[in-house]
Amino acid sequence: MIRKTLKFILWIIVIFVIILASYLIFMTVTDYKPKDVISLKIENNKQDVIKKNIPLRILTFNIGFCGLDKDQDFFMDGGTGSRSQSKEKTLENLNEITEFLKKEKSSIIFLQEIDVNCTRSFYINEYKYVKDNLKDYSSTFALNYKVPWVPVPIFKPHGKVEAGLATFSQYNIEKSDRYQYPGNEKWPRQLALLDRCFIESRLKVEGGKELILINSHLSAYDKGGTIRKQQLQFLKDYIEKEYKQGNYIIVGGDWNHVIPGTDPNIFKSEQEWPEWLKKIPKDFESEDFKWAVDTLVPSNRSIDIPYKKGINYLSIIDGFLVSSNIEIKNVKGYSLEFKNSDHNPVEVEFELK
Repeated sequence: MIRKTLKFILWIIVIFVIILASYLIFMTVTDYKPKDVISLKIENNKQDVIKKNIPLRILTFNIGFCGLDKDQDFFMDGGTGSRSQSKEKTLENLNEITEFLKKEKSSIIFLQEIDVNCTRSFYINEYKYVKDNLKDYSSTFALNYKVPWVPVPIFKPHGKVEAGLATFSQYNIEKSDRYQYPGNEKWPRQLALLDRCFIESRLKVEGGKELILINSHLSAYDKGGTIRKQQLQFLKDYIEKEYKQGNYIIVGGDWNHVIPGTDPNIFKSEQEWPEWLKKIPKDFESEDFKWAVDTLVPSNRSIDIPYKKGINYLSIIDGFLVSSNIEIKNVKGYSLEFKNSDHNPVEVEFELK
């Protein structure tokens, strides 16, 4: 009897090892390996050239794949969940986010964590939904997360993921490219993580210069922030080169860092500063660029637990970095109480000098 039991246990172990090895081989072979620069498809609806000295507004919003509403936690941040309660709830989140965007009518919109074909969002094409509802906007999309199957959490796995960033503009987008950020986690962890990137979109400005829009989503989970430092250096080198050519530059999105000039301690919370949350290094800052951020409205909540006002840790990690040839008129963080996403949107009003 003992021998039979040991034999059975051994077979279970062998089967488990075979399944695990097969999964790792499959994930390695199918791993998404984007080129450093990829030209993106642009769907243009406008032909306008941007004029100087007129007010424009740009809004950034990490929509959390419409699955991280106020009632959800997330397994990668210490919670147990991976999505919203149901497809109906995901559609509700998507619809309310889209209605907000339609109401605000920002000149330009940056979205992060928008799904096109994912288990976690019940295979709803969120990019198509938003695009179909913003008919007066040009649009472009870039993948930053393409994985055949994420097997965790066990009971509700993240599953298949095909998601990314989207930029919408009321003005014609002349050219749009996906730029791969440097730095990766070690194998096999990287197989199930995002391939971080930014979308560069170029818009014509009267007088022959360009407005360069950078929709970015930096890393969050690398221990010690080593990969994030590489990404920030890459971004800094890129925008400084473009600025020297006389172009206008706006970088916006989810920085996954505390933005300089903001203080999370002003927001009421019963939680400690999370380990993953880092400050942007001093050496990233430049006299040719300035931050545009609302220091009084949190843009992100901790997501190891569902949202309860006064309990979750709050911080400002979403906002804009703007070249000095652009005048910042106003910055507004929208306090939506994290109803449909674990982020709040941020908008900057500006003029090109």
